[in-house]
Amino acid sequence: MLSIRKCGHKELERYYQLFEMDFDSREMLPKLSVHKALTNGSVELLAVVDEETKMDLAFALVATKSLYGYVLLKYLSVMPWCREQGIGIESMRLVNKRYAGRQGIIAELTEYPEDEPQRRRKLQRFLARFGYVEAESDYRIGGGDALVMIKPIRGSAELEPVLHRVIADFYSRFLSPFAMNRLVDIRPVKKTAE
Repeated sequence: MLSIRKCGHKELERYYQLFEMDFDSREMLPKLSVHKALTNGSVELLAVVDEETKMDLAFALVATKSLYGYVLLKYLSVMPWCREQGIGIESMRLVNKRYAGRQGIIAELTEYPEDEPQRRRKLQRFLARFGYVEAESDYRIGGGDALVMIKPIRGSAELEPVLHRVIADFYSRFLSPFAMNRLVDIRPVKKTAE
């Protein structure tokens, strides 16, 4: 049986490398900023634990402070030796259950020109299994296009008109203005005339 527990700075030091292995360096939050966010409560670092062996199997970093009641699932990583065993599926279930009292959960999928073409589609299908729907977005993370998927819980998936404010609110709570300008390029979504 798997459970989820909140972690701290010591685990971040140990497992930040796991995020670095799974995510492009251009979309990585600076470790110092994540430490700051853990300290001020803007993010939670979560571990998915096997209750029998007491081993950590997966980690997630979730931005939890928002004026809008949503949380942002920034990273989710499964330990390399546990992959292809359903741990990612169980981890998503636990994350979704943990934040079931929120308006919803937002996930960002970035895409860079050199990425494997099917990578983002595979992640989209994975999130769709859990009720995440694509939202129109117009921003970039580390120069890569961000696709936003939202799991509406109590709120709506219709965040397009204010999505740029929601995303900026998350990041501004733990990134300096300089780091924010370097990492995230947010513009309001412009609707095209049909």
